[in-house]
Parts: sequence; C-alpha cells; structure tokens
Amino acid sequence: MEEFFTWIGSTLGEVIRFIVDLLTGFFANIGNAGRGFLDGLSGALGISPSLISLVVLVIGLWLVWKGFRALMRRAILATLIWLLLGVMVLSWLIY
Repeated sequence: MEEFFTWIGSTLGEVIRFIVDLLTGFFANIGNAGRGFLDGLSGALGISPSLISLVVLVIGLWLVWKGFRALMRRAILATLIWLLLGVMVLSWLIY
C-alpha cells in the first residue's frame, strides 16, 4: 500500500513539474516575441526602443487618429489641428 501512495505522489509531482515547465517556457517565449516586435518596430521607424519613445509614438498616432476622426465628422479646422499636432509629434520622434 505504501508503494501505491509513493507512485501517486511521484506522478503528481511530475505532472506539476511538467505544467510549471510548460508555463515557464510559454511566458519566456511571449516576452521574447514582444521584445522582438518592439525592436523590429523601432528599427523600422528609426527610433530608439526605449519606453519613452514608444509612448511618444503611441501619442503621435493617437493624435493622427483624432485628426481622421474629425475628418469623418467634417470638422475641417479640427482635422487640420489634430493632424498638425500628430505629424509634429511624430516628426520629433522619427529622424
């Protein structure tokens, strides 16, 4: 009877170890994939892959998006202002 419980404990331990190794590999690969994406994006745009430059990139794209939304509402002056601000922020970033 003792061998049976030893076998159950050993099997349960192996299953837990397998799940932990699987999740560790999964999350490590997600981190590497995200890092590779950000490196490729920043390399293609010619910006540094720092957090600040990526935040400025998102802000610039958001301003351009606001400009296109204003264009869909037929607000020409708002479109010009938002697009000008967006292009200005993106031109500071991309060199």
